[in-house]
Amino acid sequence: MRYAHPHVIRTDGEELTFVAEHEDEEGRWLEVRNRVAPGKGPPMHVHYRQEESLTVTKGRIGYQVEGEAEQFAEEGETVHFPAGTPHRFWNAGSEEMECSGYIRPPENVEYFLTEIYDSINRSGGRRPDPFDAAFLLGRYRTEFGMNDIPGFVVGVIFPIQRFVGGLLGRFRRYRDAPEPMPATTTHRNRNDREQSSRRA
Repeated sequence: MRYAHPHVIRTDGEELTFVAEHEDEEGRWLEVRNRVAPGKGPPMHVHYRQEESLTVTKGRIGYQVEGEAEQFAEEGETVHFPAGTPHRFWNAGSEEMECSGYIRPPENVEYFLTEIYDSINRSGGRRPDPFDAAFLLGRYRTEFGMNDIPGFVVGVIFPIQRFVGGLLGRFRRYRDAPEPMPATTTHRNRNDREQSSRRA
């Protein structure tokens, strides 16, 4: 799915602008800007296929790679998350934080985040509707993951919600959803570890 740029999505305390798509000798990449209110930011998540880079243009960012200590960066500093690295970030200052950066390659990230933000806004809360989350995180499980969702929910509850949601016609809005990308080695290795831990 293609969007007209700049394409802005918003939810409680966060605004993300997909500025433009570019291409260089390393391939396609998506230029982004975000504005985040104090204390706000996405939960621990992972992009299996994409690297993400953010340069602070205003304020102070807090960030954390899963399993590591929290870190902070000031205006002019850049934080980088390689593909397959679970991470989170937030506004660690007292005023609005602004960042510029990129996501490489774009693939389905713009569609996925647009639908997640829309679902959060429709549900009137800080989380997407459970049926939407089950569908989107299931369809695009080879690309994105939310690390704060328990494995039992992902492996047992979400499939039930997808089945019930399909019967109820809850997913008609996704009939034109783009095809998911194939799994990366990082994603397959993580799935193998999760399955081994469940059997143990």
